Amino acid sequence: MRVLGIETSCDETGVAIYDRQQGLLSNQLYSQVKLHADYGGVVPELASRDHVRKTVPLIQEALAEAGLQASDIHGIAYTAGPGLVGALMVGATIGRALAYAWGIPAIGVHHMEGHLLAPMLEANPPAFPFVALLVSGSHTQLIAVTGIGEYQLLGESVDDAAGEAFDKTAKLLGLSYPGGPMLERLAQQGVPGRYKFPRPMTDCPGLEFSFSGLKTSVANTVVYTDANNYQTRADVARAFEEAVVETLMIKCRRALDLTGFQRLVMAGGVSANQLLRTSMDEMIRQRGGEAFYARPEFCTDNGAMTAYVGMVRLQVGTQASLAVTVRPRWPLEELLALDA
Repeated sequence: MRVLGIETSCDETGVAIYDRQQGLLSNQLYSQVKLHADYGGVVPELASRDHVRKTVPLIQEALAEAGLQASDIHGIAYTAGPGLVGALMVGATIGRALAYAWGIPAIGVHHMEGHLLAPMLEANPPAFPFVALLVSGSHTQLIAVTGIGEYQLLGESVDDAAGEAFDKTAKLLGLSYPGGPMLERLAQQGVPGRYKFPRPMTDCPGLEFSFSGLKTSVANTVVYTDANNYQTRADVARAFEEAVVETLMIKCRRALDLTGFQRLVMAGGVSANQLLRTSMDEMIRQRGGEAFYARPEFCTDNGAMTAYVGMVRLQVGTQASLAVTVRPRWPLEELLALDA
């Protein structure tokens, strides 16, 4: 089966083609970062309009890259949620219309299932069961995964997601949008130990997260320090990054203890953070387990993960009706499990 995947949930337009036998045949991505930079965040209406302009040309480029025609595609997968409703509608309507015109099935894919299964695109994919840490700009969740569609939410953020905290802290430090990657680069120049921020909700049991208080702690520190000094900002960035990473690591350790699983999967944009990866690698090595991540380009939103999930679900006969339906909010646990 060969599936065309379309991702338009937020501010990246992704189109990819995945073949069940050959793997990923093409992967096209357009980022709207420059479009939204002046506003310090994603403007939903601008994002939707840009998806309208970019999606069809990217589909044409993906087909050309793979050396395929429309008749070579057996199914279309599009991100149906969660995400920005207008942006989701663009990919869903284009995907559903093409599937109807080409006489092939279509399926709406859950965005977070795409992230969760992105490591399956690698040469050494994880086997079930595993604990998944989904960590992005909109989500911070720990999930027990025993199969495709077999997801048990163990804990999540009660306020800001980790990626959101990265972006907001970057803004406090005068960094431009998107702030997360820039904060990581700044933190590499920081002096360890000059500042110490709290590890929120780690002194109480449970697997919930909270990052708004950490962000406030950084804000208070910035007010009473020389925030115009480059080294000071780098030291603050490093302390913040270390606090987030240690908090995530403590919670992942608890989740592994709770489930008894030996495999940890990290996915989502923040999972590309190098300090987080090296810290998790060391933690899981000490436990005698294994850690799995997607390559950096598959950590952020992309069409490859959408195409892969679409292929997995389409090949067992699941498909969408002709009605175009998107879900800006969509709990992961509502997905149907697939037989092994």
